[in-house]
Amino acid sequence: MFGVAVAVCAALPLPALAAASESDSGFRLHGFGTVGMARTTSDELEFVRDLSQPSGIKKHWDGRNDSVFGLQGEWQATPQLSAVVQATAKYRYDRSYNPEIAWAYVRYEPAPSVTLRLGRLGTEFFMLADSRWVGYSYLTVRPPGDYFWYLPFYSIHGGDAAYSLSLGESLLRFKAFYGNSDGKIPLADRQWDIKGSPMTGASVEYQFSSWQVRASYANIHFKNDLPLAGVLQAYSPDPSASENFLATRNKRSDYYSLGVVYDQGPLQVQLMLNRIEQGSNALESSEGGYALAGYRVGDVTPYVGYSWVRSEQRNKAGRYAIEAKIMADSHADQKTNIVGMRWDLARNMALKAQWDGIRGETTSIFPYRNDPATGRWSGSMDVYSLTFDFIF
Repeated sequence: MFGVAVAVCAALPLPALAAASESDSGFRLHGFGTVGMARTTSDELEFVRDLSQPSGIKKHWDGRNDSVFGLQGEWQATPQLSAVVQATAKYRYDRSYNPEIAWAYVRYEPAPSVTLRLGRLGTEFFMLADSRWVGYSYLTVRPPGDYFWYLPFYSIHGGDAAYSLSLGESLLRFKAFYGNSDGKIPLADRQWDIKGSPMTGASVEYQFSSWQVRASYANIHFKNDLPLAGVLQAYSPDPSASENFLATRNKRSDYYSLGVVYDQGPLQVQLMLNRIEQGSNALESSEGGYALAGYRVGDVTPYVGYSWVRSEQRNKAGRYAIEAKIMADSHADQKTNIVGMRWDLARNMALKAQWDGIRGETTSIFPYRNDPATGRWSGSMDVYSLTFDFIF
């Protein structure tokens, strides 16, 4: 059934899917992609998929948000040792579509219950986060933004270890990782370099029958400050004091999450919750989540969802105007209704259509991209999306 396929594909990296159906040795090549178009009902702010995108979409149909193409090769040297490389091409932080290496690691399984990986790994801060760009693995057009926006971290240079424990008909899995970030986050016409920022995390996952539950914790210790020096020099009465107050260097962000997936027959239900605690005054801590349900009828799966995010405003009393403005740029307070339909028109191919109804406060401007010349943000936006997803 489709629901089971989606849950498995979203929960496991692409190599695991391939390995389940092919021989234990040799080279395998697989791929995935999405051709997508989306538009909004607002010209006030630009809608983005997440913080990794430097600009977004407005009222005209645009393919930047969701379109992606990926290739993945796996070499199974022995039953215990394999190597994986994945390359993707999508809209990047530098406004280009240059291909990049997303994964490049060696995997060793000294025992059936133990998996060790070393190299360039995908991040798994939240449940289902490691397959965020494999559109076919998701019921929705894209992972709900109110929950996933805060994760522009797609890879680390490091390692992870996983241990699985069979408990009768259920399975308990522990996983931990450590590594350094390798990326940049676009901010207006500048880029925040987070390369070399250490990341650490751990998760515990429980699977029983049609249920899958995962709790996780992760953090990132930022190596560099936000690129604010020029702005503070121009607008702050005391640039040095403002820079110290808004520093992100040597500050840590902590990510807590809980996810539950129920998948039985034609019915699939997901519930995700997170808490993000920001160590820098420049960023607001937040809580968010989503609930999603889909029911398959033949080859068509209609679905509905609801997501939300709310960040905590910091005390701006006595701060300079430019400091208060920068602090307000990370504020989010909104809810989103999701209605869509997925049609599995052929094996490994799916068409999706989706409406997102975003309703928030006028102060909720994170993480949208803003053109100051367009006027005031109303807090409301409708997003219409069409995608064609495939894997091979």
